[in-house]
Amino acid sequence: MATTTLSASCSPEAVFAVLGDGWLYPSWVVGASRIRDVEPAWPAEGARIHHSFGVWPALIDDTTSVLEYDPPRRMVLKARGWPMGSARVVLEVTPTPSGCHLSIDEDAIEGPGRLVPSPVRQPLIHVRNIETLRRLRYLAEGRAAG
Repeated sequence: MATTTLSASCSPEAVFAVLGDGWLYPSWVVGASRIRDVEPAWPAEGARIHHSFGVWPALIDDTTSVLEYDPPRRMVLKARGWPMGSARVVLEVTPTPSGCHLSIDEDAIEGPGRLVPSPVRQPLIHVRNIETLRRLRYLAEGRAAG
């Protein structure tokens, strides 16, 4: 899996406040363009966000579901983006003296995305997730500030 890390000057709880708000998903996930629905149980295990990805007019509707939810430490998602496939995304948050450390591991688990060799796929995922974690950090730090 492609692992990307970043430090933030907020608590793990502030990060999970963002993760727990499904309507914010396209604000921090690179490629997600809009939310069509957030199931009432979100972020409980099994709950889904119905989102679109891409750029209009080439938007594709799909879902992301929660596989594990252990706030304020860990969240595991299955992000679908057919016809490209699905990815397993592991978000982990560790407290530090000055805030927290964010980590995201992601890899393709289904579909044509798995056909791309890992040495090619992983660097592309890593570059995308650098921006994903930056956006998550900005939202969490902004919420923590007030």
